Amino acid sequence: MAEQQSGSGTGSAGGHSSAEVRAEERAEEHARHAGAPASRARLAVEQALAEAELEWESPRPGTYVTQLPGTRKLSTTCQLIVGRHTLSLNAFVVRHPDENHEAFYRWLLERNLRLYGVSYAIDQLGDVYLSGRLPVSAVSAQEVDRLLGAVAENADGSFNVLLELGFASSIRKEYAWRVSRGESTRNLDAFTHLTKDLAD
Repeated sequence: MAEQQSGSGTGSAGGHSSAEVRAEERAEEHARHAGAPASRARLAVEQALAEAELEWESPRPGTYVTQLPGTRKLSTTCQLIVGRHTLSLNAFVVRHPDENHEAFYRWLLERNLRLYGVSYAIDQLGDVYLSGRLPVSAVSAQEVDRLLGAVAENADGSFNVLLELGFASSIRKEYAWRVSRGESTRNLDAFTHLTKDLAD
């Protein structure tokens, strides 16, 4: 009887059975492999940013902030975050509109039907962003480059349309103020159809 008790004690060294040890080993192995897709995704993001010759900052591991140059919108701040399961992207487009809210937001929703990889979204203030999300297993340098291209196209390419829809009165006031002070209105040339009566 004493021998049986002694045998059962030595069969679970350190208080763990062989089955428990194997389970722990499997969990450790799973954890090691679980981190691999995220690591590959981070490398893919860095490769895409480097190939696009974009400067970027990383305020914390897996987070990248860059500036996409434009022509209508001088630059667009874009943040990419590689999480455990997904790559998320957010880019600020324009603040909430001053006027014409229904037409402004309707335009965004209709435009969403034609976008690739990203969509327009608004925060609690009504400010407009471009947002996208991918599983880390689908992240590659080429796919990140496509997402960045979609952001550049739809933040910069749509900027004047959004200004016209949501800020026409502000544009007219800005134009009149500059004219009254003899200042250049060159950067408002895209909106001459809104200001031509003020120039007469």
